[in-house]
Amino acid sequence: MDNINYWVKNLELKPHPEGGYFKETYRSKTSGEFAGFTDKRNLSTGIYFLLEKGNFSAFHRIKSDEMWHFYAGDPLVVHMIDEEGNYNKQLIGPKLDQGQTLQFVVPAGVWFASEVIDQGSYSLVGCTVSPGFDFNDFELADKNFVTKFPVHRTLIQKLVR
Repeated sequence: MDNINYWVKNLELKPHPEGGYFKETYRSKTSGEFAGFTDKRNLSTGIYFLLEKGNFSAFHRIKSDEMWHFYAGDPLVVHMIDEEGNYNKQLIGPKLDQGQTLQFVVPAGVWFASEVIDQGSYSLVGCTVSPGFDFNDFELADKNFVTKFPVHRTLIQKLVR
């Protein structure tokens, strides 16, 4: 089951605008009003997300917390830049003794991008967003993003489309 095509076919994954493949698997039926949102949001949403080597999830941010869950394949690195320009990264994968974790939360409003670690071929993860994901809350960085955080120029130029 290490074949990318196996996962794409059997999970019915489709190309994601930020890179990789995805399928929404859950959207709570319950919705509500939350601070910082102009209209109602579902309480939670979930997706499968597959990223292959040589591709990346481009820098973007959303208005909700996003929890990542590792499922299969190789470790994934999530690069994060907060509003003050502080950089942090987290490896999501099965080797806990090597600093990887099975779950990790990217806080709301933090810019983030991800890629499969250098020696890997793909990562299959899940992402749970609360309040639930809505494309109205999604902001994809462009090539001008580097002017906001020039100290991270090399990384940003590598991970924007």
